[in-house]
Order: sequence, then C-alpha cells, then structure tokens
Amino acid sequence: MAAAASVHSFIAYCNLEAFFRMDMLSSRKNGITLVCRIPYQPYRSGFIILETFTMKRARQKAVVENEAPQTSQKSKKQKTCLYGSVFGGSDLHASMDWGSLPHHVILRIFQFLPLVDRARASSVCRRWNEIFHIPDLWRRFEFELSQPATSYLKSTHPDLIQQIIKRHADHLQYVSFKVDSSTESAEAACDILSQLVNCSIKTLGLISTAKPSFMNVSKAHFASALTVVFVNSKSLSSIKIDDTPLDDPSLKVLVANNSDTLKLLKMSSCPHVSPAGILCVADQCHGLKELALNYYILSDELLLALSSEKHVDLEHLRIDVVSENPGQVEFHTIKKQSWDALVKHSPKVNIVMYFFLYEEEFDVFFREETPVTHLYFGRAVSKAMLGRIGMNCPRLIELVVCANGLQPLDDELIRIAERCKNLTAMGLGECGVTCRGFIEFVKMCGGRLTQLSIMEEVLIPDNDYSLDRLHLEVSKHLGRMWFPDMMPTW
Repeated sequence: MAAAASVHSFIAYCNLEAFFRMDMLSSRKNGITLVCRIPYQPYRSGFIILETFTMKRARQKAVVENEAPQTSQKSKKQKTCLYGSVFGGSDLHASMDWGSLPHHVILRIFQFLPLVDRARASSVCRRWNEIFHIPDLWRRFEFELSQPATSYLKSTHPDLIQQIIKRHADHLQYVSFKVDSSTESAEAACDILSQLVNCSIKTLGLISTAKPSFMNVSKAHFASALTVVFVNSKSLSSIKIDDTPLDDPSLKVLVANNSDTLKLLKMSSCPHVSPAGILCVADQCHGLKELALNYYILSDELLLALSSEKHVDLEHLRIDVVSENPGQVEFHTIKKQSWDALVKHSPKVNIVMYFFLYEEEFDVFFREETPVTHLYFGRAVSKAMLGRIGMNCPRLIELVVCANGLQPLDDELIRIAERCKNLTAMGLGECGVTCRGFIEFVKMCGGRLTQLSIMEEVLIPDNDYSLDRLHLEVSKHLGRMWFPDMMPTW
C-alpha cells in the first residue's frame, strides 16, 4: 500500500513544538526543576527563549531562584529585563512569581502540554491545580489503554481515569479509545464507557492499534457499554466503531436518541450488523453526511433509502470489500438503477471503495456503469478488471493499484485516461507499463493529474524512451517537475 499512502493521505499532523513544550526533569529536595523550551518567536514586546527555572512543591509559591549564589548582579538585572520584555512590565522583581501568570496564559500552556506533564504541573501550586480541572481542558481526550507486558504503547494511568470519570465525564465531548491487541484493553474501554452516565459526547472513536481486540469482547458487554453513551449523550454527531461487535439493537438505540445530530458513521467490519440495521439508520438519520460500511451490508434498498426526498445529501460513502480466503464469500450485485438514484439525489457524493479480494472474486464488479469516485486495490487485480474500470467508471477521481501481473497495462491506462475525465490522482505499485504507454497516458490526462505516484520498478524502458528521458517528458505534460518514486533501501 505504499502507493496508496503517498497518493492519498488522510493524516492530520499537529506540531506541538510549534508553540510550546515542557519537559519534567529530576526532582530536587526543595522543588521540581522544569525546563521550558519555546521556539524563538515574538510575544508582545519581546521574545521567549530557553529558560530554566525552579518551582516549589505543591501549595508553595513558585519562585525563580538563581542556581548559583555567585551569579553577578548584572546577570540578575538581565534576567529581570528579559521577564519585563516578555510579560509587558519593566519593573518586575527579579524573583518572578510564576504562580501569578495570567489565567489565560496558564490555560494556553496547559492545552499544549502532554497529559502526563499537565498532571505533574498541576501539583506545583493550588492555582495551577484549579486550572488543571477547568472544563475547557477536558473537551478532547484520548484514553490510551494497553497492557505493558504485550504492548509498546503508553497507557493512561488508572487513577487519572477515575479522576476524569468522577470530575470531568460531563465535560468530555471529543473522545477516543485507543487499545492494543489484548482483550483486557478492549474490556477496560467498555468499563469506562459504562461509567459515562453524565456524558455529552459529540464524537466517539474506538481504535484498535493492532488486530481488532474489540471483537474479543462479548457482544452483550460491548452493546451494554455503548448503549450508555448512546442514551445519555443525545448529541452524537460522529462515531467510528470499525471492527467491533456492534449489533442492530445498538444501532436502534443510537438512532432513537441521536437521529437529529448524527452526521458521520463509520462501522466497517461489524459482522453483527445486518442490512436491516443500517437501513434503520438511513431511514431516520436525515442529517447523515458520511457513511462507511462493509459491502455485505450494502444493498439496493439502502441506496434507495439514502436517495429519498427526505434524506439530506450524502457527501461520502465508503465501502470496504474484503475477503480473507478465496472463494469463501459470494458477493452480490448492486443494480445500476440504485446507483443512479443515489447520484441523482446527491450529485457530489464521493463513493470510495477499498478492495481486498483475490483475482477470482472480482467477477461481479464493474460489469455495468458504477459511479465510484475513489478506488483502492490492496491486492493484485487483473488486466481485465482494470479494463472494465476504464469502460464503466466515468466519475473516477482517484485510482490506486497495489499490484498486477507482469503484463504491461498500457491499453488499460489509456482507456482510463480517455473515459475518466475527472481523474486527478493515480498510484501504481507492483505493476508494469512501458515508458511510451505511460507518457501517452500522462499526455491524455495533462495537468489535471495533481497526484501521480509511480514506482520506478513499474516503468519498462523501450526503444523510444529511457527512464532518464521519461521524467522530462512527463514533467512537460504535467506542467511541473516529476520523478518516479524510488523504492527505499534499508
């Protein structure tokens, strides 16, 4: 999936170093030494720089002390001047009282601290501890649950979890549970969910960092825990519960309490959910904008329900088509009329399909026109299948092929370029295409190809073009400099 990762990235990255970072150093007898490391950037009339200071223990005022008694009077004056430029005062005393920092400044600092550092900093003084419990700091929280013996992931301390449940359950709004592969971690997540009786959660995500450990929890235990949140929140707008034992009764509880607020529902690989269960969601959640599910739940009835007049326009429909063993699953066919009804009702809908099938299982797909916009193939796909995509996927925007056979895909790519006028992104992994065929494909697509990720091993030199000449020719047609992706060497 290297090509998929380079072509289509959904990762949002927040660099905490861009503003502030505090690291706890070794504890002393009379205080806790902190290092405050802040990038060189303007703040009011001065600049914040690297500074080391000592803070007294809890319930004592934090006072800046000189580390060495030999420090000259000149150095003291320079430090006083520095603090004066930072905090806007020119006559501050040399022993700056950090406990008297403005409330909004401490709150802002706490927002950028890792949870562990924030908890430790809260023990510096009573005022910092009060700020530590301000509701605004607990709107977003990720419970990290792992077993030290089986996981490299850090884990949220149990005492802190109990403190959150006791004091901040009603403040939580954007919550996720990250668990490892152990059943104990998934059961711990369910135990926490069961205690959120006063919650007002808006977004909820259950994330398995390895194999889906939630599937090892009993269906009754999981459904009971999730029902507590579904019943008490009444404002859920976004839910990610992939690879879980979610069932139809749980969905009905969700709909009964959150039908007016639910906008995003991701529930791929939930084997206990039937088409009737998801149909209940489609019929009653008229504000639904994004839906992710497994192909076995997809049906003509569901697409028609999403196309009814009372239903708000769907923006994203993601479908996972997965098979673990060849021939185990018989895939049904969706009628062209059902697809057409959905697109007519929601003309701008993105239909995303992820395929993890064996070649012999593709037979039922794309024999008729299908309005798919994004296609990802995680396993090898045949030339014939790619040919059908070129003929029957006119709305295609993005195509990523992990692998193919040894035969060049020149004709298939050219057909895709001819018929798929909206194509803007292409990724090819373990495939083959001649340099001439690839240049012809790029020439037909032109500058609309904003993302083009092709492994160098994919390109087959011919009598007309070498690899050295190819990148110049492709760059000319794209209107920007382009090079094939290189396989990393370790």
